Amino acid sequence: MSALMPLLLPLALAMALVVDRLWGEPPTWAHPVVGMGRYLGAFRLTRLRPLPGFVAGALAWVLGAALTGALALWIERTLLHSLQPWASPARLLVAGLLLGVLLKPLLAWRMLAEEALAVETALGFSLDAGRARLSRLVSRDTSALTATEVREAALETLAENLNDSVIAPLFWFALAGLPGAAVYRFANTADAMWGYRDAREWCGKWAARADDALSWLPARITALLLLPPVLPALVREARRTPSPNSGWPMAALALRLNRRLAKPGVYVLHAGGLPAQPGDLHAARVVAQQAVWAGALMMATLAWALRA
Repeated sequence: MSALMPLLLPLALAMALVVDRLWGEPPTWAHPVVGMGRYLGAFRLTRLRPLPGFVAGALAWVLGAALTGALALWIERTLLHSLQPWASPARLLVAGLLLGVLLKPLLAWRMLAEEALAVETALGFSLDAGRARLSRLVSRDTSALTATEVREAALETLAENLNDSVIAPLFWFALAGLPGAAVYRFANTADAMWGYRDAREWCGKWAARADDALSWLPARITALLLLPPVLPALVREARRTPSPNSGWPMAALALRLNRRLAKPGVYVLHAGGLPAQPGDLHAARVVAQQAVWAGALMMATLAWALRA
């Protein structure tokens, strides 16, 4: 194979971010994450008792992950077999561009940034409008939140999903190509739909733990991309959340902006920070964009190094 082949995944990664920047999300009918959601939504496992619910949820997850990974692997191999990118630089370029287009739906930076900023825009109209806009992003009850709490929740969502929707998919793409990114997005979608401590707890326990495992390292990478190493403070604050992973990027953003972020009755991050203010979401977007660029460079380098 050509010595240029290690450049295939870095080229695809760059192309995916360009497509995301220029065009955003594909239509619903063509979006693979929507298809994953429909698969997961087809199961009604909450009617089962704990043990059967756990087993059924685990089996449904494994089947879905296997189908997702197998389909992504088939698409990737078919693309490479058809174009034979090792044959010439021109073929390598075409293969990288097409693979990037396929990778794009598995990450969503532009949509995440726009949705977070839309909360601030809505708050400019009224508190109720801000609450309503936030409710599209979070599962918590937003009906009684103050404007400060609405901004806090939007900042937390931006930080947490920077990992889930951007850095982690790129990390797994660097390690395992399109199947790696696809299986990660399936795992993250399953956790988002099933991983709650309510009637879904037992059927979603496997999904929650799988997402924890796959997100463990990317979440910590995301935190370091957001915040130059201030490890003692970062570790201390990250441990205040129930989640083993989401606290890392949220704590990093809180420390970077010097803002107090909290989920009422659950946790408080950087308690000594200032309350969230108008303009903070715009500042957070700038910081997160820098993290995306740095993360993309890191993952492209990792993909190249693993195949050089």
